[in-house]
Amino acid sequence: MKKAMIVVRTLMGLLLLFASATYLFHLITPPEPTGAMKIFNDGIKASVYLMPLVKTVELICAIAFLSGRFVPLASVLIMPSIVNIFFVHLFLGPEGLPVAIFLIAANLFVAYNYRELYKPLLKM
Repeated sequence: MKKAMIVVRTLMGLLLLFASATYLFHLITPPEPTGAMKIFNDGIKASVYLMPLVKTVELICAIAFLSGRFVPLASVLIMPSIVNIFFVHLFLGPEGLPVAIFLIAANLFVAYNYRELYKPLLKM
């Protein structure tokens, strides 16, 4: 189980690192979205601060997953972004759904492995 945990968090970390680094450092030009995805992206761009904030959090979490440090915290921090990625691809761009499903499953696997650390947070 420990080896599976290392593989899953490393794969998730690499995926998040790639996504955040390409956005933050303008490494590639993404294809122009169309339809509802374009409208959604235009709205996000209009906010100015949102995507840089999300991608910065993704980068920090990617470093945590890859280094193996603060993994439980990174799992909690990245979950809202992953859920949003899933729903955006579910409703607006189904071509990205397999990656979104992998991210949900991987983060749930990581969180499950650290479930004992989350128990105090869930006490009344």
